[in-house]
Amino acid sequence: MNTGDTAWVLIATALVMLMTPAGLALFYGGLSNKKNVINTVGMSYVAFCVATLVWIIGGYSIAFGPEGNVVFGSLKVFFLKGIAPDQLIGTIPELAFVAFQGVFAAIAVAIISGSVIGRLKFNSWVLFSALWVLFVYAPLVRMIWGDGLLHFLGELDFAGGTVIHVNAGVAGLVLALILGKRKEHVEIDPSSTKLTVLGSALLWFGWFGFNSGSQLAADGIAANAFMVTNVAACAGALAWMSVEWYRKQKPSILGLASGAISGLVGITPAAGYVGIDGALIIGVTSGLLGYYGVVHLKKALNYDDTLDAFGIHGLVGIWGSLATGLFADPGINGEAGLFYGNPNQVVAQLVAVLVTILFSVVGTFAIYKVTKFITKGTRVDAEMEIKGIDAAYHDEKSFS
Repeated sequence: MNTGDTAWVLIATALVMLMTPAGLALFYGGLSNKKNVINTVGMSYVAFCVATLVWIIGGYSIAFGPEGNVVFGSLKVFFLKGIAPDQLIGTIPELAFVAFQGVFAAIAVAIISGSVIGRLKFNSWVLFSALWVLFVYAPLVRMIWGDGLLHFLGELDFAGGTVIHVNAGVAGLVLALILGKRKEHVEIDPSSTKLTVLGSALLWFGWFGFNSGSQLAADGIAANAFMVTNVAACAGALAWMSVEWYRKQKPSILGLASGAISGLVGITPAAGYVGIDGALIIGVTSGLLGYYGVVHLKKALNYDDTLDAFGIHGLVGIWGSLATGLFADPGINGEAGLFYGNPNQVVAQLVAVLVTILFSVVGTFAIYKVTKFITKGTRVDAEMEIKGIDAAYHDEKSFS
């Protein structure tokens, strides 16, 4: 065991933990309307609790259990059976690895909530979260990070471009399409830009653990991931703000925060493989693409993705995964992309994106149907939706 690596992974786990019940909860809470703020924050918070326990009970075993197959691991470490404190993965205790991967599972499912804010029943969300982590997220982790199907195809996904962002963004879009539009489907001002900006900053802070921690070691690759993460976030923030400034003749601070998140999403799969030049390009294009997805694509296709989980995480996640195949620099981590003489890497990335989309669509649809059957419907009634879920369902007051 390397104590430096172990200390870094434990710190990174704490950083990623902060992203869901604090960062994402505030980011989404500030974006939602005033009558659904508590519900919005609560969906992220409860998702963290549910996903963490589900991951410990069976998710980790499905994703990383010994033996198994290329899609589904064994249940030999069900409830972490047999994992002793001194048991190692690489240079860190396996329990540290379990905890690190568990906070990833939590934020993955919490991202989905942004697509269905204002119309999904809370009990349905709790059950959906548990089932989705077990039967969509964990098998996909197996395929990509657990010596599974896409790993053998050679996909590069350093910290969760396909596993988390494409997967969750597509799942959110599926739920939004199934549930249909809100009764009052009009774009309204966010309840609190201050909360959204604070939430974005907490997400940004946690993202250093998200990306750098994925190296599972305190070394040069982790340092590179840290640096390019920050560069891409800054580039994405300025790109979104600039295009909005040009079009509206006024700079938007909300756009600045959203652009930073777009840059962070885009760099996630590439963080351990690209240098500063690649990070700048990925960051700028991610900010522009995020703006397009939120402002134009949603309107053009007329779907109701409440807080733009697909527009930012799904769409930008697809770009980030493909961009990894373009800009991977062998001088960073030994992996080469198209612009460094390896066009096959783009093919591997494209196949991985398509498989992820297909798996997420089918799995999310099936789990939604099971959830709907068990909870006897998944959508709040029309009166509650119009009145606001905070007061009608939770009997709690929103804050401004």
